[in-house]
Amino acid sequence: MRKSSVLLVGVVLLGLSVGVSSEARGRRHIKRTDDPVRAPLPFSDGVLVGDTLYLAGTIGLDPKTGRAHENLEQEIRLALEGMKETLGEAGMTMDDLVYVQVFSTDLSLFGDFNRIYRSYFKDNFPARAFIGSGPLLLGGRFEIQGIAVKR
Repeated sequence: MRKSSVLLVGVVLLGLSVGVSSEARGRRHIKRTDDPVRAPLPFSDGVLVGDTLYLAGTIGLDPKTGRAHENLEQEIRLALEGMKETLGEAGMTMDDLVYVQVFSTDLSLFGDFNRIYRSYFKDNFPARAFIGSGPLLLGGRFEIQGIAVKR
């Protein structure tokens, strides 16, 4: 009886390790290497697991300076375009987003952000949080991250 219990535990553990290995192989890391600012950074722009894409935080960087764009509207558009490009690499669109989290250094910019943000969606909006933050990297006023599920 004891040997069969040990054998059963061994088979279960082997099955779990095979399941984890299979899932790890099913991941696809997306890295936008055409972006000279983001390319050397130690993270993926997105990780696709099955039909779900996890998008890293994106700041609207000016390609000329490598810092957040000085113009508020351009900064927002550059960040959203960055998300759109990463989604495109996974065969998705902005309408595949199910959750978006926006960090903002100034909550009074909520209306300005929404005016531009809404123009990026055709269908229903994803669930979203707009969170006040301290200073963001590279002088950003916004950092946007999200989760998308392929329709």
